[in-house]
Amino acid sequence: MTFAEHLTTFNGLPVHTYPGLDAEELPAADSVAWRLDTFAADLVAFDKLWESFTERVPSASVRALVIGPWWGEDGYDDLLPVLEKIVAAADRFPALRALFLADATSEECEISWLQLTDVTPALEAFPLLEEFGVRGGDSSGLGEEPLSLRPVRHEALRVLRFESGGLPGQVVRAVGACELPALERLDMWLGVRQYGGDAAVADLAPILGGGRFPALRHLGLEDSEIQDEIAAAVASAPVVAQLESLSLAMGTLTDTGAEALLGGQPLGHLKRLDLHHHFLSEAMADRVRAALAAAGTEVDLSDRQVPQVWRDTEWRYVAVSE
Repeated sequence: MTFAEHLTTFNGLPVHTYPGLDAEELPAADSVAWRLDTFAADLVAFDKLWESFTERVPSASVRALVIGPWWGEDGYDDLLPVLEKIVAAADRFPALRALFLADATSEECEISWLQLTDVTPALEAFPLLEEFGVRGGDSSGLGEEPLSLRPVRHEALRVLRFESGGLPGQVVRAVGACELPALERLDMWLGVRQYGGDAAVADLAPILGGGRFPALRHLGLEDSEIQDEIAAAVASAPVVAQLESLSLAMGTLTDTGAEALLGGQPLGHLKRLDLHHHFLSEAMADRVRAALAAAGTEVDLSDRQVPQVWRDTEWRYVAVSE
């Protein structure tokens, strides 16, 4: 899987890329999710792009921000200076309810190359933020600090999403230690150890235990090379009872993990179970469909994968890694 296109909608709004320093006609500030992208602005430096944007768009009415590529032609830059600008201007964005960091396509930058930082200041600076998304993960192979998060209490956050080919275990543990009473949707692409995805099932315990996020209705633990272990843990996890949808998609799920799900707690209360990009046998896929069909649960078993064989060893792969 690759990111071939940028976000087209975000937080219920169409995404509009700020056209750069020479922009003439602009949409109403509160009618779109504003996307800042140095590539689309002829590689003007991000600080100049940010200055132009905040001067020409009434920031007090901006409801959603999407940060695209922020670097220039000389190479990839750390996200920290960009995040610092956004945080420093927080009082100028009282209506901001959604923020997405690093909306870059694979052609612009591979997901594992995105040089991120501690993203906690974004949550601290915007206490009314309702949706927060981050793309990228461990950039330590490039000599930079990887994505990180500190436990916080945030009263308003409803949607939290991490898209990564290798989500650091520290981030997973921090999410589990956060107090997010309004959180309804949580998605974490865990990725692979090669790209920094070193989270273990034990790191998910606070989330799976239930009670940590009382409003949670959707949980996605996806894109993992330990998807079978996660499925086994989910099969008896108290949090499942409060969910309306569950995603264990994009990873290396096999018949072993599916058997654990079928043998665990009932899943018929779910409106949707997403298992797409999986390694189930056709017979097991049929069993999963049949088990949930009577309850009316929608099951996504699309994108069935076949293990690759190398030197007599089967190799399974997640949808997003590098």
